[in-house]
Amino acid sequence: MAFKLLNARIFNSRVRSKNVEAKEKWIGYLIGPAGALLLNAVLATYLNIFYTDVLGLSTVWGGLFLVLFPLLSKILDAITNVIMGYIIDRTRTKQGKARPWLLLSAFLLTATGIMLFVIPPLGQTFKLIWIIASYNLFYSFAFTIYNMSHGLMVPLSTRNTLQRGQLSVFNQITTIMMSGIIVALVFPMVIMPAIGVNMNMWILVMSVLSAVALPLTLLEYYFTKERVYEEQAEQEEKKVPFFKQLKIIFTDKYMLIIYGYFFITTFATALKNIGLVYYCNYVLGTYNDGITQMLVSVIGGIPMGIGIFAVWPLAKKFGKKNVTVVGCCLIALGSAICWLNPTNMVVFLIGQFIKNCGGLPGSYIFMALFADTLDHVEWKSGVRVDGVPMSIYNIIAVTIVGVATAIFNAFLGLANYIKPFETTKGELEAFLQSLKTDGFTPQLEYLDFTKKAGWDTLANDAAVTVGVKQSALANNFITFAFVGLEVISSLLVVGMLIFLVVEKTITRKQAVIRERLKAACEARGEVWIEPELKAELEEKQFIEESRNIFIEELKGKCGKNAKLDFDAELKKYDDKVEAARVKKENAIKKNNEKEAAKKAKAEAKLQAKLAKLTPEQLAAREAKIAKKAAKEEEQWQKEQAKGQIFYEKMQKELNAQ
Repeated sequence: MAFKLLNARIFNSRVRSKNVEAKEKWIGYLIGPAGALLLNAVLATYLNIFYTDVLGLSTVWGGLFLVLFPLLSKILDAITNVIMGYIIDRTRTKQGKARPWLLLSAFLLTATGIMLFVIPPLGQTFKLIWIIASYNLFYSFAFTIYNMSHGLMVPLSTRNTLQRGQLSVFNQITTIMMSGIIVALVFPMVIMPAIGVNMNMWILVMSVLSAVALPLTLLEYYFTKERVYEEQAEQEEKKVPFFKQLKIIFTDKYMLIIYGYFFITTFATALKNIGLVYYCNYVLGTYNDGITQMLVSVIGGIPMGIGIFAVWPLAKKFGKKNVTVVGCCLIALGSAICWLNPTNMVVFLIGQFIKNCGGLPGSYIFMALFADTLDHVEWKSGVRVDGVPMSIYNIIAVTIVGVATAIFNAFLGLANYIKPFETTKGELEAFLQSLKTDGFTPQLEYLDFTKKAGWDTLANDAAVTVGVKQSALANNFITFAFVGLEVISSLLVVGMLIFLVVEKTITRKQAVIRERLKAACEARGEVWIEPELKAELEEKQFIEESRNIFIEELKGKCGKNAKLDFDAELKKYDDKVEAARVKKENAIKKNNEKEAAKKAKAEAKLQAKLAKLTPEQLAAREAKIAKKAAKEEEQWQKEQAKGQIFYEKMQKELNAQ
């Protein structure tokens, strides 16, 4: 019944083009995801700070609560991810298989995000129960639904690898740039010094962030389109058992490499994200000084902004995998520089800059490789699986984050981490004066307080937050978490990615998939319509339906208002639609001309280069090209033969059900 409601016109996507257009990229993949991804980015950096510094949970059960609670919560998270993947793969609606869940998540994210911080003051036991419940409602329920449906938008949007790459870039700009600006600039410079460990301020700030996620996620829903799902929507559905899908996924070497990459990089990134604030507060800078974290995040993150314009052209020229491998090498180099100089701001920022240059491919284009791998699995098995692979990806993400959080908090406990405390200006100055009179005690030598600008104008009863210096053991672990681990993880990933060659033959495999869909359509006695033509026909139909609706509404308006001229108003509408059509056609024509000019320029450059070669050099070059083509063809034939065997075996098993 709920899915039938989605047939209503109000739930239709505002994207109707056969190709990915500007509004889809900018609204559906850049602006739309900003709310949910911003909320998640802030939580990834500051939720553990809220637990340790505001709620003081690092001392509960002797420190065990913050070790066991994240680990046990991720068991439930893993289960819900499996269930959600199963559900998405079996969702069949007019709006697609993943987008309906995107719509639901918009409301859930806001409600559960607020619950994380609004904790009723009803005793320690109730508080702990609320924390566990709200954490799991957000991560195991609301964010799982969002993240799985959001993550599938790129693979389901189109089979065009170029357009997929562009969408992947836009998808990541939100996380890297928009949320990065707030997490890297506004929070450390403005918000954190202002809210300190004040519970009410935390509730206000985080509630606002949670509320922003609702309208933006609705934009993501309305400005995305599942073209790949629509290709198969009219095909007779094959009921593929869950464990059969697992077999398809885990017997594919490319998918295993993808998951290995996710596993290693997610663990390193999780520890880095958790350690960021602690590192800036206690190792590189002073507590909430408003400068250190900003410099680390912004100066080191400059490449993430500049790289938007460079990463995809490089990927097109050298390959997505090759660019990612080089990027991982740069991450290892930059992290090593930071690790060797953890307290030298200048040297550290140089290392951060190099590291973030290396992070560009993984941040912007690697999900396009994941989409290619999903197509490869479909070619190999004859079965389109999206939800289950994405659920496995999410299981890796959420469980590893839980493990990383538990490890981080366990080490903080072992190193006797001391939380900051809130006092007043008068009490603090009296305390500092007593130190001068009585001399230092070993415990008080850890005090670390930096007076902020405007200190003299504060009233004596003004609230201030005081940070405490940590032990050498704690600082060493925080440093390893933030920069050291990425040296090791990046080198491990390089060794794995060498064997990920899925993009070499993906175009051929997509052609095979389309031929199979065509054959299945004709076998049912139906007329095959190319997806691009079908999308074009649907767009024309939509324009005609919209005109008919406008006419009916205009008739009603003219009946109520005699001053309205029906023919004149209809002409205005038609002229507006025609102008939009001409504008669109001109944009397409201009883009085609631009691409043709680029190809002509490249061809002229090549011919000029060839003209300088001797006949012997030309012959050697042609021989080299022919040899390379023959080798690639031989490899394709071998892969095709193996793939055909697996395909026939899988179809036989499915038909025998």
